[in-house]
Amino acid sequence: MFTRLLAPLVLVTVSGIAYGQSFTPKDMAAAAELRDRAMNDNTAYELVTSLTTEVGPRAAGSPGDRAAVEWAERNLRRLGFSSVRRMDVIVPHWVRGTASFEVRSPYPQSMPVLALGGSIGTADTGLTADIVMVDNLAALKALPPGAVKDRIVFFAGRTERTRDGSGYGKAVQVRAQGPSAAAALGAIGVVIRSIGTSNNRFPHTGALSYNISAPRIPAVALSNPDADALERQVASGKPVTVSMTVSARDLPQTLSANVIGEIPGTDPNAEIVLVGAHLDSWDPGTGALDDGAGVAIVMTAAKLIRETNPKPRRTIRVVLFANEEFGLSGSLTYANKIDEEFSRHAVALESDFGAGPVLQLASRVPANLLPAIQAVQEVVAPLGVEPGGNEANGGADLAPLRRLGMPLIGPQLDGTNYFDVHHTANDTLDQVDPEHIRQAAAVYAVSAYLAAQLPVSWGRNTTPTPAPN
Repeated sequence: MFTRLLAPLVLVTVSGIAYGQSFTPKDMAAAAELRDRAMNDNTAYELVTSLTTEVGPRAAGSPGDRAAVEWAERNLRRLGFSSVRRMDVIVPHWVRGTASFEVRSPYPQSMPVLALGGSIGTADTGLTADIVMVDNLAALKALPPGAVKDRIVFFAGRTERTRDGSGYGKAVQVRAQGPSAAAALGAIGVVIRSIGTSNNRFPHTGALSYNISAPRIPAVALSNPDADALERQVASGKPVTVSMTVSARDLPQTLSANVIGEIPGTDPNAEIVLVGAHLDSWDPGTGALDDGAGVAIVMTAAKLIRETNPKPRRTIRVVLFANEEFGLSGSLTYANKIDEEFSRHAVALESDFGAGPVLQLASRVPANLLPAIQAVQEVVAPLGVEPGGNEANGGADLAPLRRLGMPLIGPQLDGTNYFDVHHTANDTLDQVDPEHIRQAAAVYAVSAYLAAQLPVSWGRNTTPTPAPN
């Protein structure tokens, strides 16, 4: 699918700055060679295969989480990384247990559900109540006083399918905030339409966020087809009574780790190019797309850079973050622990949006460095990568660094089908296209390599930026 022609190595001027002032012809030629070599390298697919087969689900605090840390250390060393080490991270330990959901009337039927991440459990006898259906948080807040007291609230709003994930960003607040918003109005439970675009009966999990000012109530997710069926029952005009049970529970916090490995730069005084992904996953599937693919992409990109000449001037640091899914524990710990070293961090990239392909090369860098980003994009253009904007968020794990002004390079992957399997039992290896993940690894490798070669400082972004959805 991806053309492997060498990009023309011409000097193009943007805003009065020639590419040649940013990267040498030798660097650009090396980047093009790296690109082509990456498109014939199967390391990324082999790594995601290994992680999903030998470790599988990697929920924070679980045995799979611990096995993933060991897997990451072992494979970073095998691939030739230096300074492989753990950075201890305290993580929550929530256990899903089981969940059930039954429509009692008017038309009895059973519907599969998953507890939302962090949900409390019910009593063994469960909950039984009439439901109140709303589309979103605004509709809930517009209900008359007492409308949801002692009821189970059903959030029925849909997730729009988009290439860039913006549909998910609009819908996900219901999952995060809905349970506490409903509880504050007197509800005793919540069921949501899954935050996803699938049309099968596999529900999508994901974290909720309890507000300390409201009671904690149990919350589950229905698949899209089952949410449709529940909507039809509500549309009958008859009261809809449901029962739900959840056996989820919290265990004491435990120890996990960020796993770090480096490809040393040739300049011992030079800075760090951070390339990150998150090692944990939700537990229904094996975390192949979220974020096994990202782990494989960044490890492969750095491994390919290690094999490139000239060697990178800046150090390439791979960080596999702990517990992104349930609180960003790993990235927050990293930002706190590198306090004095932050000044050495030049630029960062993150892979946490599936296995590709990359469609655009976006960024968030000072305006005077946009010609450097355009130079990178020209190298990966033969892979089908178009120019992106300068408003990239980078990803959730880069949020703490982004707020401090860290420049970002943001390859934008195709998310059209990503939310069909996101946080479901279907997030398995068969969803990873070997050619797509090769292309993504190639784009990340070229981006990180040229970021390491830039002869001038990447500087800092001065405009505060919001956290990603």
